[in-house]
Amino acid sequence: MVVLGQLLDILGTLGVCECRGPVDRAAMLRGLALYDPSDPRMAAGDQVMLGVGIDSPERAVRVLADTDAAVLVLRAAFSLDEGVARAARDAGIPVVRVDPGVSWGQLVAVIHTLVFGERAAAKAAAPGGLFDLADTIAGAVGGPVTIEDVQARVLAYSHRQQDVDQARLRTILGRRVPDETLEALRSQGVFAHLDESDEPLFVPELSSELTARVVVAVRAGRELLGSVWVEVDGPLSPGQNAALVAGARVAATHLLTTRASADLERRVEGDLVQSLIEGGADAPAALLRLGLPATDLRVVALRADGGADAVLLAARHATIGFTWSRPGRSALVGDVLYTVLSGGKDADAACAWVRALASELPADARVRAGVGGPADVSQLPASRSEADESLAVHMSDPDAELPVTYDAVWDRILLRRLAGAAAAGRMPTTGPVVDLARHDAEHGTEYVPTLRALLRAQGDLREASARLAVHPNTVRYRLRKMSETTRLDLDDPRKRLAMMIALEVGAVMSG
Repeated sequence: MVVLGQLLDILGTLGVCECRGPVDRAAMLRGLALYDPSDPRMAAGDQVMLGVGIDSPERAVRVLADTDAAVLVLRAAFSLDEGVARAARDAGIPVVRVDPGVSWGQLVAVIHTLVFGERAAAKAAAPGGLFDLADTIAGAVGGPVTIEDVQARVLAYSHRQQDVDQARLRTILGRRVPDETLEALRSQGVFAHLDESDEPLFVPELSSELTARVVVAVRAGRELLGSVWVEVDGPLSPGQNAALVAGARVAATHLLTTRASADLERRVEGDLVQSLIEGGADAPAALLRLGLPATDLRVVALRADGGADAVLLAARHATIGFTWSRPGRSALVGDVLYTVLSGGKDADAACAWVRALASELPADARVRAGVGGPADVSQLPASRSEADESLAVHMSDPDAELPVTYDAVWDRILLRRLAGAAAAGRMPTTGPVVDLARHDAEHGTEYVPTLRALLRAQGDLREASARLAVHPNTVRYRLRKMSETTRLDLDDPRKRLAMMIALEVGAVMSG
C-alpha cells in the first residue's frame, strides 16, 4: 500500500503535467480501478482510477461528478482547465494529468507496483526478469546484449557473451562502462543521440578493444532511463532494428517498476530517518524498522552543489543496495542529505563513507559535509545539530578537509553558539574588550591584539611579544597604558575566561 502523497511524488518523476483539486497526502491507497463508461462508480474511495479513454476536459468533469475514487489519473494532451479544477474541488477528488509520452502500460506498471507492493511487481521488476529480457533481445538481434542505466551501470546482460571485445568484458566485470570507453563513445556523439532520439544508432568499430555495436535509448515519455547495447558485425536489418526498439520499450517498463519500488522504499526510509533525527516519540520503533543498532551512531549532514541535481544523485547513491548491506540510512531534507551511520565510536568510518560517496558524484559537484558526535538513539537529534553545525563550518571554510567532524571543530562550534546567543541579546557596551576596541578605533592603538596575545600566552610576556613580533618592553608599556584605559583584572581567572570568550565571539561575529 501507498499513501497519496507518495504516489504523487513518484508520478512526478514521470513528468506530471498538472495536479488539480484537494490533496490529502496521508490518504491510503489500496486498489486500482479502470474507468468504465458504463459504471464510473465502480472505483472505491481508496482506489486509484485510471482514466483510460477520457479524452476531453468535459468528460473528465462528468467522471469526477460520478466516481468515488481517491484520485483520478489521466494520460492526456489536454490541459486541466478551471472547469476540471472546480469539479475536482466539488468532488473532493484530486485529478492528475501525466505526460502523454508515458504509455498506459508503463503508467499502470508503476502504479500497480506502488499500490500493491513489490511482490505484485516482482515478475516484471526482478533482476532475473531483466536478464531474461536481455537474452530475448540477443536472440532476436543476433548479438550479445547489455542493458544499462543512465549512469552507465550494467543492470543486466545476455547469457551469450562469447567472443566479445575487451570493452564489453570490462563493462560486465566492473558492472559499469569504463571511463575511457565512455569518453570514446561521447566523442562520437552517441550520448547526444540517446538524449534526443528513440531510433537505434550504429556505432562503427572505434578500436580493437571497442568494436561495432548498436545502441537504443530506453525511455519513458521524454525521460531517458537507460540504454540497450548490442555488439554486432555491421548495421542491423530493419527487422532486427524493430526487435531492438520493441525490447527497449519492455525494458522501460522493467526499469520504471524497479525505480518506483526503490523510490517508495527511499521515501519510507527517509520518513523513518527524519523521525530519528528529530526525536519523535516513535524513534525506537523507527530504529528497529531501519535495522540500526541503538548505540554508536552518528549523523552526517551533506550538501552537494555545482552538478546537475548533485544532491539527488548523492541521495540515490547513498540508498543503493539492500538496507542490510548498507552502513547507514538516509533522508533528503530540503537540500541536505542526512545519513544515520552505525559504528560511531570514532569518526573514521563516517569520514571514509563521506569520501566514498563524494567519489561517485560528477567531477563538477562540490561536496561539503559535517559529521555529528557519537550518539545513542535518544541523542540522535543532538548529533544531527552537531552535524549541521559542522557542515556550517565547512561551508564557511571550503578548503577544509572533507568532511568536517564535530570531534575536530567542537571549539569553533561552541564559539559560534556563543556568538549566536550574544547576537540574540544586547551586546555589552562596557567592559575591557569593548573599552580597548573603542580606544583602538579612536587612537589607532593595538590594545585588542595585545590583550588577545597575552591571554593566549597565558600571561607570558615573552611569548606574547613573539606572537606580536614586538619587544617585550613594548608589551609591558602597552599593558600599563591598557590598565589606565580600562580595568583588566588579569589575575581573576573568571575575568580572563570572560575576556577570552568576548574576543573569540567578537571575531566570529565580525566574520
